[in-house]
Amino acid sequence: MTKLRVGLLFGGRSGEHEVSIISARAIAKALSAEDNSNKYEILPFYIQKDGFWQTGETAQQILTSGVAMENPAVTPNLWQFPPQTAQIDLWFPILHGPNGEDGTIQGLLTLMQKPFVGSGVLGSATGMDKIGMKTAFAQAGLPQVKYKAITRAQVWSNSCVFPKLCDEIEATLDYPCFVKPANLGSSVGITKVRSRRELEAALDKAATYDRRIIVEAGVVAREVECAVLGNDNPKASVIGEITFDSDFYDYETKYTEGKADLFIPAHLPKAIVEQIQEMALQAFAAVDAAGLARVDFFYVEATGEILINEINTLPGFTATSMYPQLWANTGVPFPQLVDQLIQLAMERHSAAKI
Repeated sequence: MTKLRVGLLFGGRSGEHEVSIISARAIAKALSAEDNSNKYEILPFYIQKDGFWQTGETAQQILTSGVAMENPAVTPNLWQFPPQTAQIDLWFPILHGPNGEDGTIQGLLTLMQKPFVGSGVLGSATGMDKIGMKTAFAQAGLPQVKYKAITRAQVWSNSCVFPKLCDEIEATLDYPCFVKPANLGSSVGITKVRSRRELEAALDKAATYDRRIIVEAGVVAREVECAVLGNDNPKASVIGEITFDSDFYDYETKYTEGKADLFIPAHLPKAIVEQIQEMALQAFAAVDAAGLARVDFFYVEATGEILINEINTLPGFTATSMYPQLWANTGVPFPQLVDQLIQLAMERHSAAKI
């Protein structure tokens, strides 16, 4: 039996470089499990922080050690890809954040004319851009918290425009509210603000990360998540709940073991569970996602209201990540989950040729 050569693509040019390495290690272990080792051959491809691709012994060393590479003083030609790329039958990108789950690498892999795990260009780009995502959710009729989209030009404008912008935010959203760069993942650059002074500082900070910014109203609610698996007929997992002591679910809380507690399945009424699952599938379709996604919600227990927060089309696969844990508790263990994702990628690639 000829093994399928899987290009495991990890690292990348984002602040989630190290998380990508941890996710890749978990996926490599799952692909090496007994049932999968007979079907798949892993070829690791490591993208340095400067964008240069490494493979062979160097990539394997990073995957084995889990330690990111320090970039060389002189970077070779970024567009000279390793010759091993021609050997790949299917790509498994596990690149989090910008240049990894925003449609850019998906466009490159599409041009390679090889199947790859996860959403295509449209689903990835829409899922990454918080403003585009919320627009798609609104079109689908999914309830959300109040929000306001702004640009860097508005924030870094003259002394007359900026105060008026802050006045509008206060009148529309009030405090507390959250200021977020539109195109960064994993809570990077996000600030919770409770006053005019904090709002001004948070807007200035967000503008250094992205030219598009979103400000969302705060809400007192339970934070719950649902995993989706599939293509045109996706399935929803059990629901998980996150609790934490920090001010909000920031980067450190998300990726530091012991900082947050996950309850799977979440203790919720059956009707609420079913509603969240249905909304997760609607969100998946709204952004044209494929393969996998994790959809996050706010459950306002006092009113029974469910508000969609966001969709993540390439969620983390670390030991503390919610996505694989949700499926494990739904009856799909990690090695089987990875196998299904590869099969879904093959299915979608074949369908695209029709």
